[in-house]
Amino acid sequence: MEKALVLGASGGMGYSIVKELTNRRVNVIAFARNKEKLTRLFSDNEFVSIVSGDIFQYDDLLNAASGVDVIFHAANIPYYEWEHKLPKLIENILNVAKVRAAKLAVVDNIYAYGRSNQKLVTESSPKVPHTKKGKIRLNIESQIRQSDVPALIAHFPDFYGPNASNTLLHFTLENVIKNKKAYFVGNKKINREFIYTPDGAKALVNLAFCNDAYGQNWNIPGCGVITGEQIFSELNKINGYQKLSFTVTKTMIRLLGLVNPMMREVVEMFYLNEDPVLLSGKKYEQFLGEVPSTSYSKGLKETLEYMKGSA
Repeated sequence: MEKALVLGASGGMGYSIVKELTNRRVNVIAFARNKEKLTRLFSDNEFVSIVSGDIFQYDDLLNAASGVDVIFHAANIPYYEWEHKLPKLIENILNVAKVRAAKLAVVDNIYAYGRSNQKLVTESSPKVPHTKKGKIRLNIESQIRQSDVPALIAHFPDFYGPNASNTLLHFTLENVIKNKKAYFVGNKKINREFIYTPDGAKALVNLAFCNDAYGQNWNIPGCGVITGEQIFSELNKINGYQKLSFTVTKTMIRLLGLVNPMMREVVEMFYLNEDPVLLSGKKYEQFLGEVPSTSYSKGLKETLEYMKGSA
């Protein structure tokens, strides 16, 4: 791979994918709508060319993808736009990939698996989504598979990390760096799984370099499980954070949804905070070796440092 296009480069995962690629001296087209943010993030990186555009505009994508070997799809749109806009978005990306003879590496979540009846979910686990968004993700996966574009789809748990601002843990950490009472979504006693975005990016890029990885799905787990209580214990060790934390419940999200369309869509996914889906990385390990894994202690420390530096 000599040149890649990263869609959603200004987001948390997109940012880390750009960083991982350029660390390997791959030339990158960093694509997103907000040129100012792209410039702030990547203007000092000699391997990055910044292109701002609309991911829903075919010509914008086609021009950005000129000469690229792989398109990394890390872009996202608000939940309430998924049903009507995601199929068109994927159609644009697939058509561009065909015209440019590029491979496709897709950042995906765990929604299509639905509720988990297994301790660890593998790539061969049945996908029986019970939510509207889970069904949409499964349909998108089918749309990709029915195309003739060489594509790999990577399933990740919840993200956290540098520039990953649209995440549950970022919501918590925002007040931690201000030394204010922090909010944590879900029961703090339940084991959860999060992945540090630089780890996820490294795993995805590792796969993208392997021809045999395409045409397959891959589960990329975090470094293990952790409870909310353990997260706050780590935060105490890192920066002495001792404030009492406040638990955000499903009822609270539902009430917010009465006036906020985004929160209205979050309610149906709250089951992941009560009965988390945990991923097995065995397939990846057998194919490439150990899944990139940063301890929660180090990952949280580096995320806080990034947030303070960019505040």
